[in-house]
This record gives sequence, C-alpha cells and structure tokens, in this order.
Amino acid sequence: MANLKFPVSINPDRILRRLSDLAQIGRNTAGGIDRQLASPGDTEARAWLMNCWTAELGLEVYIDPIANIWGGLPNGSGKTNPIVVGSHHDTVPNGGMFDGALGVIVATELMQTIRESKLAMRHPLQIVSFTGEEANPFAVSTLGSKVLSGRLGVSDLVKACNIDTGESLESAISRLGGNIKKAGEAELAPDSVAAFLECHIEQGRRLYDLNLPVASVSCITGIYREVITVFGEANHAGTTKVEDRRDALNAASEICLAVEQIMRLPNMDNLSATVGRIDTVPNASNIIPGMVTMTLDLRTAEPEKKERALRYLTEAIEKISSQRQVQIERTVNLDQPEMPMNPMITAAFDEAMELLGEPKISLVSMAGHDAAHLARVTKAGMLFVQSIGGFSHCPQEMTGEQEVVRAAQVMLDALLILDGRLE
Repeated sequence: MANLKFPVSINPDRILRRLSDLAQIGRNTAGGIDRQLASPGDTEARAWLMNCWTAELGLEVYIDPIANIWGGLPNGSGKTNPIVVGSHHDTVPNGGMFDGALGVIVATELMQTIRESKLAMRHPLQIVSFTGEEANPFAVSTLGSKVLSGRLGVSDLVKACNIDTGESLESAISRLGGNIKKAGEAELAPDSVAAFLECHIEQGRRLYDLNLPVASVSCITGIYREVITVFGEANHAGTTKVEDRRDALNAASEICLAVEQIMRLPNMDNLSATVGRIDTVPNASNIIPGMVTMTLDLRTAEPEKKERALRYLTEAIEKISSQRQVQIERTVNLDQPEMPMNPMITAAFDEAMELLGEPKISLVSMAGHDAAHLARVTKAGMLFVQSIGGFSHCPQEMTGEQEVVRAAQVMLDALLILDGRLE
C-alpha cells in the first residue's frame, strides 16, 4: 500500500478487525444494528471506542457538552489549530455496519498509523465521533455537529424529548457524559480548526456502477422539506357515489405521482423528490379518508432545480385541488441550503487518489452529513467509498475490504498533503 510520496501505510488487518468488532455492538436478531442516540447500543459503542482510543492509541479522550467524543495527541510544532478527522458511530434502527462507523474507524487508524510511524505533523491531529448524526426519537439529527457549528443552542436543546419514552434530551446527554446547559461551550470558534475530513460510504450506487472504490465530494445537497395536508370529506365507504366523493387519500396519491414525476422532468439529474410518510384520517376500512398529511423531501445541490421542481409541484397541486374539490395546505419545515466542500481539501483527495493509481472522480452527496455543518466553521471535505449495490440504512449495507483499505490510504495521504499546505 505504500506510495512514492509518503512511505507510510495503514494497517489493513487492524482496520478491518475494528470494523468487525464495532459491528457486533447493537447487533439485533434480524441481522441489523441498533445504535440510535442514547440507546444501550450507543452507550456500549461509546465505551468501546473510548477504551480503544485510550488503551490502544494512548490518546487523551474527552466528552464535550453535547457528548461528542474527542481524541487527541498534540504533536504539532508551533501550530495551534488542529486537523480533525471523524464521523459518527450511531446508526438508524436496524442499520448497517459501515454508515458513520467506517469514518470513525478510519480516523482511528490514521491516528494510530501516524503515531507508530513517528511522523511529526505540523498540525495537531484530533479525531472525533459525533453525537446523534442519524434521525432519532429526539427528532434532532446531526446533533453533535449542529451544536459545534452554532446551529443549535441551549434554548433549542432543552425542548427536545424522546417521542417514545418521554425522556428529555438533557437527561439523555447527561447519561452520555455531556451537559446540555453548557452546550454553548462546545461551539467552535471560526478558524479554530484548520480543517475537517470525513470518510463515509456513498450510500448510493454511482461508484458501484463505475466499479471505482472512492470519490471526492464536491458538494453536500440542500434539503427542502414540507408537510402537505389534504382536506377532503369523510363519508360512508359503501353509500357515497363516486361523483359525490372528496377522497383526501386519492388526491394525496396524485400528489405522490406528481412528486415522482419531478424527477422525470428534463435536466433534473442529481435531484431527488420523495413522499416518505403519509398519515390518513380516520384510517378506517369503511370510511372515505377525510384528511391526509404527508411529507415531501426534495434534495439537490442546484438551487435553480429546486425552484423549478417547486413550481411544477405547485401547478400540479392547484390542478389536483380543483379537479378533486379538496383543500390542500403546505407548510415548509426545512430549507437547508447546499454546502460546497472546500476546494483545497477536494484537491488533496484527488491527488491522493492519483498517488494510488485511482482515477479522479467527484460526486455530489445526496445525503446530509456532519461535514455540511463543520463547513460553516472550517475548511471541510469528504471522501466517498463504494457501497456495494448502493445499499445503506439496512442490514445489506456493505463495502468491500479492498475498497475500505484503499479509502483509508487515500485519507492518510490526503491528510499528510493538507498538513503541508494548510496554514
């Protein structure tokens, strides 16, 4: 694995072993992994990770107020701003073993390789595993990185509760070693970090279809969400003639098809539009649905495509409302802009790929990531790793051993390139 520029190689066996070991934590009977925020699996994974970083790497480990886990070994020579590498260890319910976890294990391997090689970096290196990146019962995703970037403060956090158990987020974070009342102390000052690097599986099949192991990420998609409510008229399922029906569910079904059609419009590549949840009232087999609430998730890194998609949807909804004699209301609940990755970091990834003889390729991330929030306070970049078959957020999630090893080496070489170029 060594290359001409940096005679330093990651340890393939070690990185694959740690991935396997972490994958046993939270394993359920269906073969998936349950490590949602503040769950028993999350707690156990945290203990495992901190033990690894202290006992095996000899790092100084600490938990910040929002319970992000940090490991560091100051080894710079006059440079105070660290380079940070990491991702998240939590999972979706019944998730896979690579989403987030791969980035944390790669960060661990980079730190240990640099220590063993006795490389004197110009910048201190820190590694991190973020709190609650995935959607969770507290309804706050990318929690740890949002707090670091100042997007969430104490007043927001103290309101959150687990919708299943009623436990407050404040209590859960306390159990994990944090302190929500001091969340402001976790916020990173601008330029206090030299750069942030995240390694993550693609979660799609573009690299798989191209038979390539890795790609740099040019931009993280914007995410727009709205709640669409259709008000029809509940009535008897057996006695109401078709011409007298104002069926909210049938109208909602047409909206779903209109949302799908957005992706079939000309020049709408790299845009996704999804209705992911539908609630029907009264939801009874013998009653015509009177009200339907649904969620729209629209993603693209190109604002003009978002606006064109919303214009198309507005026209379709107005037509459906008129033809079916239903009232339709729309409420925006998220309008998160796209976040470009830093060109210097992207160039370092590209150069590192060339050093390994891999073709340079850059992709837009159609999923949200912690790196999008860190990009608000520092130079940030991401490396994508192939997902076999494009599976993610499910037990079938898989990345090949060779792709894992090559990704880790690209991360190491890019880190060393950046260490020489960053201020």
